[in-house]
Amino acid sequence: MQPVTLSLADLNRMSAPDFVASLGGIFEHSPWVPERAASRRPFGSLDSLHGTMVAAMWAATESEKLALLRAHPQLAGKEADAGTLTAHSTSEQDSVGLTRLSAEEKARIVALNAAYLDRHGFPFIIAVKLRTKRQIFEAFEARIRNAREIELTTALVEVGKIARIRLEALLQA
Repeated sequence: MQPVTLSLADLNRMSAPDFVASLGGIFEHSPWVPERAASRRPFGSLDSLHGTMVAAMWAATESEKLALLRAHPQLAGKEADAGTLTAHSTSEQDSVGLTRLSAEEKARIVALNAAYLDRHGFPFIIAVKLRTKRQIFEAFEARIRNAREIELTTALVEVGKIARIRLEALLQA
């Protein structure tokens, strides 16, 4: 089955609730992001749509930003093990082999997930489709030592990259 694609014109013509429903998965379990962007239509380009949604994310309160980050699953974590990842997250994690880890890699990522979550209070977030599995592990180990404020900003930047990848997949060229 082919994924549903839309055009920017389709999004611009939709009712606000349909716009939000169509873009609700772009920012993991956070439909408030496209909801805040809906009133800025019509969008003339993918860049303007993405930029408006990212601006809404950055303008959010600290608690909203944390909720957005906490809505993301851990890499190769319990959601993946249980088969409860969103279609987006499943595709992204599968694309770099995070769904097919060796026993050693699985033990390593479980430990990294636990340590990162304990230190920062939200899961490690990285745009996996832009990296190799090796780069993901290296970034995980490097970023775990960062100050929480740095990681909060870094994670939100990564969320913006993930949103761009998801938008590009959704919208027709």
